[in-house]
Amino acid sequence: MTVTILKFGGSNFLGPEGYHRVAWHIAQRRATGENKIVAVVSAMKGETDRLKAQILEVNKEASPSNLDAALAIGEMRSVCLLEAAVSYLGISVTSLNGYGLGIVTNSDSGRAKVESVDPGPIRSALQEHDVVIAAGAQAIDQSGRVTFLGRNSSDLTAIVLASMLEEHACEIYSDVPGVSTGDPNLIPEAQLIPEIGYRAIARMSRCGAKVLHHGAVEYAERHGVTIICKSLTSDGVVTGTTVTGHGNARSVTVARDAVVISFASVADRANLRALLDQNGITTVDVEENDRPGLCVMSDTDFAMRLVEVAGIPPVSIESTTAVTVRDASGSRVRVIGDYEHAVSLARQLHEQMYPSSGRRVPSRLTGKCSRSLGSFRKRRK
Repeated sequence: MTVTILKFGGSNFLGPEGYHRVAWHIAQRRATGENKIVAVVSAMKGETDRLKAQILEVNKEASPSNLDAALAIGEMRSVCLLEAAVSYLGISVTSLNGYGLGIVTNSDSGRAKVESVDPGPIRSALQEHDVVIAAGAQAIDQSGRVTFLGRNSSDLTAIVLASMLEEHACEIYSDVPGVSTGDPNLIPEAQLIPEIGYRAIARMSRCGAKVLHHGAVEYAERHGVTIICKSLTSDGVVTGTTVTGHGNARSVTVARDAVVISFASVADRANLRALLDQNGITTVDVEENDRPGLCVMSDTDFAMRLVEVAGIPPVSIESTTAVTVRDASGSRVRVIGDYEHAVSLARQLHEQMYPSSGRRVPSRLTGKCSRSLGSFRKRRK
């Protein structure tokens, strides 16, 4: 049985018309001979944040497992809406959420790790139906409780399912056609990268790039799944970037949701860094108000949960923006207190890399609220 694996991010579902657009695309794919399709969906844009806020409004100290169960509702809702839209077109369709996907994780709240997979349930569903709508970012642990794979981790669900079904490609649909040298929403001059290696895009993701989830990319590399980044527009499908085993590009990444955690001593920083490193979270050493600190650029929700249970009380935790430049010499990070200034700096740095006009860009970019952190070593799982 040959199966097409498609994943649709939350930007595809800005309203009911988004579900109809995706359903129509699935119908078109079937019309071209792709009879069996698995569509993995994310929550509607902004839904995960709304669910989290509602839970914390009821109980500011809600348990991590309670939060995980609540956040999973967003994807479940998307599953129901897309199933309805596909069914409306007369296509045989069913849906599976975390309880029925055959993915089993550990019980780590916030970002559970995949421990085992069973393709039986999804193969059975495909034997009975032409299309299966799968909830992204969720699974179950050994006790049968729903678990959350992390923010923006529906990509990971899609890659895991592709590997389970022994398919060697997975299509990821977002609001941009692929991976660019910078966020095109912030840097209009950013250039699309036609092909890039797993490790290069995983590093970009760990520095805050939102196009692909780093865990999904790393899983794809281990299991030989090619990722094809696309965008579904009113004019059709735009294919942008293929992620394979090779390819690199210079890039500028803006992590708007970064945090700086400062400590009373260098020893405290080293202890927490070791814990975060053990859990695959990339950090950069900083000095915050003359105190040793760590900057976290991705997985910040999960990192904050680890901070709570680490027994290493931080002096302060501040939201910030991190701008990362990646080129042949390595990675350099600057922590910027003001978001608009960070975006301006990112545009200037990108212009240095990819001059788009005859105007001269200063070779040295500085600012009162910018702290250059130099090169850093990427920490992996």
